[in-house]
Amino acid sequence: MIQAADIREWRNHDVVDPKGHRIGALEAVYVDTATDEPAVATVRTGLPTRQRLVFVPLDETTLGPGYLKVSYAKSLVKQAPSIGTDDILPAEQEEEIFHYYGIAYQPGANGERQLARR
Repeated sequence: MIQAADIREWRNHDVVDPKGHRIGALEAVYVDTATDEPAVATVRTGLPTRQRLVFVPLDETTLGPGYLKVSYAKSLVKQAPSIGTDDILPAEQEEEIFHYYGIAYQPGANGERQLARR
């Protein structure tokens, strides 16, 4: 698992799937607001003129020299919820990411967001 202190060091490194297929480049990490632990990453994918940021959970992530290996197949991640490269994750779309990957969504007791970008 990526430690919160290491997040900035891994930006722009390759993100690969369990078979080593390159998905894209790490753009940002979103932490769980309850634990402040890294939970989800955005990965820059697509052609240079048509890039977007797809979301992928960071559970069971392995760090290697210059890459992060996520536990989800490239084909699954490429179809995941996404945003434009200059956009931020709207609060109302946060739950969609969790549902896409079959993960329970747990906002704060007063409806606070579960994810915060770091």
